[in-house]
Amino acid sequence: MLRAGIVGLPNVGKSTLFNAITRTRNAEAANYPFCTIDPNVGIVSVPDARLEVLRRIAKTNVVIPAAIEFVDIAGLVKGASQGEGLGNKFLTHIREVDAVVQVVRCFEDEDVHHVAGTIDPVRDIEVITTELILADLEVVQKRREKLAKDMKRGDKAAAAEEAVLAKIEAALDAGKPALTVSLAPEERALSAPFFLLSDKPTIFACNVKESDLATADSNPFVKKVREYVGTHLACEAVVISAQIESDLVDLAPDEAEAFLRELGVEESGIGVLIRATYHLLGLRTYFTAGEKEVRAWTIHAGDTAPAAAGVIHSDFERGFIKAETVAYDDLVRCGSVAAAREKGLYRMEGKDYVVADGDVMLFKFNV
Repeated sequence: MLRAGIVGLPNVGKSTLFNAITRTRNAEAANYPFCTIDPNVGIVSVPDARLEVLRRIAKTNVVIPAAIEFVDIAGLVKGASQGEGLGNKFLTHIREVDAVVQVVRCFEDEDVHHVAGTIDPVRDIEVITTELILADLEVVQKRREKLAKDMKRGDKAAAAEEAVLAKIEAALDAGKPALTVSLAPEERALSAPFFLLSDKPTIFACNVKESDLATADSNPFVKKVREYVGTHLACEAVVISAQIESDLVDLAPDEAEAFLRELGVEESGIGVLIRATYHLLGLRTYFTAGEKEVRAWTIHAGDTAPAAAGVIHSDFERGFIKAETVAYDDLVRCGSVAAAREKGLYRMEGKDYVVADGDVMLFKFNV
């Protein structure tokens, strides 16, 4: 299961957000820096309205959603790459995740301490980005020193790796994270083993006050974050109110919906954030649907039918024959598999078929 790490400066709402995402109280959320040291981990279901629709079509009461893992990582501070604030330990935790959710404080509150004393989300983003870049520079420079010796012996593999790292180091030297470097697939494969911190797919969560959630698009802090991360980091920003989400944990679903409506908000920001993180990881969903259960299965974008079958069981991939497939929208329009088959929308796909997000599938295999 792929993992997303929640990071940010101390006291920006990371642990509160983690508790809301995982619907627990496992992470201590306190008004002082470094209240989290060891990372908290939680498995999170991916909200998907299509599951309920498929449940009704399949006439079943069992629904199993897709899931990803979230990790609450302690706050980073300036100097983390040099060990400040237990920085080395926290950077190691970031290295172990597949994607990063960076929480950025976008509200004023004299009662909630900010490590820098003032609210400036762009500055906060730059502090963390700089620490990740500095840590990556050290990794890249050490590796290039080693490669120099191999290149003197005429090692072609070392030369290819050196060329890629030279590109990355040039960007890091210019203060740009590794994820902004344009690399061909074969070049990215060479850089992947280094698990560079600034190369992690990243999404920014703008944490706003309860009273600002409905009008967050006009919040000047949110505007600055969206403009900055879009221009300089080629990343997306979503809006959440960690405190509201934490309060929703204790409410029944219908009560939570009513509470959000009173605030002028249609959907919990957590749902948007989880789905955005899921796609950030390059993940897609296909479904199986029958009287026994409706289930969402997680694959990578671009996976073929045999690889998708292998997610269920390795035997399915090894003995793959064909995949009976219907697109979600077609199935919903028709109302049943039988009706979709009558209209020619229920297809037989082979080994080369690239599974689309939302496909409803039944695999035939022989082992």
